Amino acid sequence: MPSNDARILAQAAVPTAVVGAIAAVVSGVVAGGKGAIGAVVATLVVFVFMGLGLYVLQRTARSLPQLFQGVGLLLYTVQLLLLVVFVAVFRDSTLFNPRAFAIVLVVTTLAWITAQTRAHMKAKILYVEPDVSSKGGKPEKTGHSS
Repeated sequence: MPSNDARILAQAAVPTAVVGAIAAVVSGVVAGGKGAIGAVVATLVVFVFMGLGLYVLQRTARSLPQLFQGVGLLLYTVQLLLLVVFVAVFRDSTLFNPRAFAIVLVVTTLAWITAQTRAHMKAKILYVEPDVSSKGGKPEKTGHSS
């Protein structure tokens, strides 16, 4: 994973983990042990969905840069729809508190998206790859000189 990708992943994952930990404590206090379990499961779901999404987005940016924006919009739409489906499937779960799960899922998703947006805005990523030849590290001259 290139350093920019790893940096963006870390800058999105760390704040989300902090928000998830705080939410787990709050859910544990408010809804008991099942609330804390629901918060932890929700945080893990967000990590999996958003982490895979970031991977797909970075891979698309490298291989098909002309499709980057469209894939990004489609990816975020699919992620949010899958999260809604995940909440609907587990709304009657007895393993954890579904209300705490749903609330923490939304909060940690917003934390991830906010942190990832901030990381992308602060990253100094070249949008044009410089073409450096093996001749002393200087760009190769093309065209004709007059």
